[in-house]
Amino acid sequence: MTVSYRECCKLALRQCLDQEPRAFLMGEDVAAYGGCYAVSKGLLDLYGPERIRDTPLSESAFVGVGIGAAMGGMRPIVEVMTCNFSLLALDQIINNAATLRHMSGGQLGAPVVIRMATGAGRQLAAQHSHSFEGWYAHIPGLRILAPATLEDARFMLPAALREQDPVMIFEHIFLYNQEGELDAKVTAVDLERAAVRRRGAHLSILTYGAGVQKSLTAAEALAAEGLDVEVIDLRVLRPLDDAALIDTVKRTHRVLVVDEGWRSGGLSAELVTRVCELCFDELDAPPARLCTAEVPIPYPKHLEDAALPQPATIAAAARRVCGRG
Repeated sequence: MTVSYRECCKLALRQCLDQEPRAFLMGEDVAAYGGCYAVSKGLLDLYGPERIRDTPLSESAFVGVGIGAAMGGMRPIVEVMTCNFSLLALDQIINNAATLRHMSGGQLGAPVVIRMATGAGRQLAAQHSHSFEGWYAHIPGLRILAPATLEDARFMLPAALREQDPVMIFEHIFLYNQEGELDAKVTAVDLERAAVRRRGAHLSILTYGAGVQKSLTAAEALAAEGLDVEVIDLRVLRPLDDAALIDTVKRTHRVLVVDEGWRSGGLSAELVTRVCELCFDELDAPPARLCTAEVPIPYPKHLEDAALPQPATIAAAARRVCGRG
């Protein structure tokens, strides 16, 4: 059966609400409207207003309420409309949820799951299109997830709900409409390890979110030129899977990081540094990065497309790393 990424997110929500009586969904327009991206459409009729809760337009307030509910024994799933708006709740997320385990000497946690849309590609302009998951990956006490496949969109949320500390899930807006066959053999996912989406021998692309599909497209084009590219879906941005980085570099000896975040001070720099620290002697060429242009995401489609990593620019960067550019 063909399903969309959006439908997988909804199936994940339903599983959580069906199996965990303490779970509830809260956020802006998640109930009557069905969610800004239609992920929660129809859930109000199924579960009622106690478990599908519309909130005021105040991220600092409802994220704080979600953290408090988690401390009180509930299992809230808090939806923030877009990661740009999560900046209004930074104090609650970083100074409260992320620090509770440490500051209570292990006595208290905040098992809250915070979902949000991230990324660009839908002409939603600068206040709705940025990628801040790399910022949150800087913070101890948080687990940061970036589902790129149907299976991860379907099964990451139920796994996250079982965690005893805060988890943030970044669902890329470009992926919501993507459709495919859900692998029937997959019934759970690992929240610790990266995934190899394509095996290769000449170059490793490290990426996540929408970058995975774009990198796979680029890899297929490069295969016709004789370049065998491996694509690693990081999918867990904190904690990063160091073993996966070492393993892929030992196979290919070349690395390209594809990141929709900005280059300066970004996650791409952390990945390149880790590769150099962990397995420098395995490298046959300097690691490279391809990131979003250092501008606010433009609204016009041709400028938005030009600002973001695309299959063609990924392929060109891969050729350069392999000495064919």
